[in-house]
Amino acid sequence: MREMSVPIEYETRKIQLPRTMSTNAARQLLTDHAEYGSWELARLRRYPDGTKDVWLRRKIIRARRPYGWAPPTAAD
Repeated sequence: MREMSVPIEYETRKIQLPRTMSTNAARQLLTDHAEYGSWELARLRRYPDGTKDVWLRRKIIRARRPYGWAPPTAAD
């Protein structure tokens, strides 16, 4: 039997980094999000004024019901 392929869903988060934040502080912030929150870098945008927008994403994992599973019925 062949399993259906389900498209991967992602949760996203946008973080705005001010121009006053050092490179090391930004790196540490993004590393913490990656290690402890399972986030990965999706996009980074740098603006001429020095600010940065960072988009992070992580997979949404949904539990699948086993084949042939039926919800329990109420006992009378």
